[in-house]
Amino acid sequence: MSSAIPPAPGAPAPRAPAAGAAPAGAAPAGAPVGAGDLLRIAGLKVEFRSMRGVVKALDGVNLSVAPREILGLVGESGCGKSVTGFAVLGLLPRPIARYTDGEIVFRGEDLLGKSEHEMRALRGKVISMVFQDPLASLNPVFTVGEQISRVVRLHRGVSGGPAREMTREALAATGLPPTDEILQSYPHQLSGGMRQRACMAMAISCGSELLIADEPTTALDVTIQAQILKLLLRLREERGVAQVLITHNVGVAAQTCDRVAVMYAGTVVEQGPTARVMKHPYHPYTIALYECLPQGKRAAELHTIPGSVPDLIDPPPGCRYHPRCPRAMDVCTTVKPAPTPVAEGHWVSCHDVARRLAAPVHEVAP
Repeated sequence: MSSAIPPAPGAPAPRAPAAGAAPAGAAPAGAPVGAGDLLRIAGLKVEFRSMRGVVKALDGVNLSVAPREILGLVGESGCGKSVTGFAVLGLLPRPIARYTDGEIVFRGEDLLGKSEHEMRALRGKVISMVFQDPLASLNPVFTVGEQISRVVRLHRGVSGGPAREMTREALAATGLPPTDEILQSYPHQLSGGMRQRACMAMAISCGSELLIADEPTTALDVTIQAQILKLLLRLREERGVAQVLITHNVGVAAQTCDRVAVMYAGTVVEQGPTARVMKHPYHPYTIALYECLPQGKRAAELHTIPGSVPDLIDPPPGCRYHPRCPRAMDVCTTVKPAPTPVAEGHWVSCHDVARRLAAPVHEVAP
C-alpha cells in the first residue's frame, strides 16, 4: 500500500484548488454533500463539561449519508464516532453536553432546532440506533416481544393483533424465527447474536430510513459477526435502509460500506468511496490504520501507531494528529488543515497532502 499521492486512474495528477475555492460539492464548512442527501452534518462541534474541564469532543465534523447508502465511520476508541451517532439522535446528556457550532440536517430538517418531544417522535420511527452491547440495550424485565411491540404501538398507533404481526415481521426480517418462544423470551435467555438481531428488529420495526449501528459486531464471535454484517447489507437491499456503521475495524468497513469516513480526535480526516480510500489512502492516520491490519503478516511484522489519542480537554493545536504524525511540519502545529479534494468524492484534511498536490506533477508521482 503506497503512501504516495497517485493520480486518479486515467487522469492527470490532481492539482490543488485555487486559493479560497471550496472543494467540488462541498458544504460551507467543507463537507462534500449532495442535494439528495438523507443526512448532512456540517461543522458540528460538541463539548462536554466535566470536573477536569471542558472536553472538546467534536471539532467541526463533516459527514453526509445518501439514501440507501452505508457509510463507515472508522477510527480508534475515543475519536468521537459514538458521540457523533448520539448527537444525530439527540441522546447526548444536556446540559453537560453542548452543541457549540454546526448543523445536523435530516431530510431537510434541522435536528438541532427540534425539542425533546419532537426528537422522541423521530427516534425509532425514522432514525434508529443499534448499540454495542445488546444485553445492556434491552430491558431485562420485559420479554423481547413486548419491547419490540411497544415501539410499534408508540410510533405506528396500533395495538393487539396488528402490533404483534408487525413485531413478527420485524423479527423475520432480521433472520430470527418469529415464534412464540422467541417473543416470550427475556434478553438473558437469548444468545448474543440473537439479542443483537432483536435490537435490529426493534430498530426497523417502524420503517426507519436511517440506522446508526454502533459497533454492532464487537461483542460477537467471528461467525456471528459475518451474519450481522450480511444482515445490514440485506436491510439496505430489501428495505432501503441507509446506515452509518461505527467501527474501529477497518476490515469490517471494507466489507460492508459504500463510503468510509476516518475520524481522529473529534474530526474527520479523510472521506471517500471505500474502494478508493482502501486502495489510495492519503492521510497519514488512514495509512497507519491500514498498516495495522494483520492480513498476511507474521507477529514480528505487525504494525502499531505510536502514542495514543490525545486528551480532548487539552487537545493539540493545529492538526490534532501532528504529535503522532511522521510527516508533521511546522504549520501542522498551529493551523488546522482544511479539506482538500484529491479525487471525485474523495477528500483529505492534511497540510502535507495539500502541499504535495500543489507541487509540480513530477514531485507528486509515486
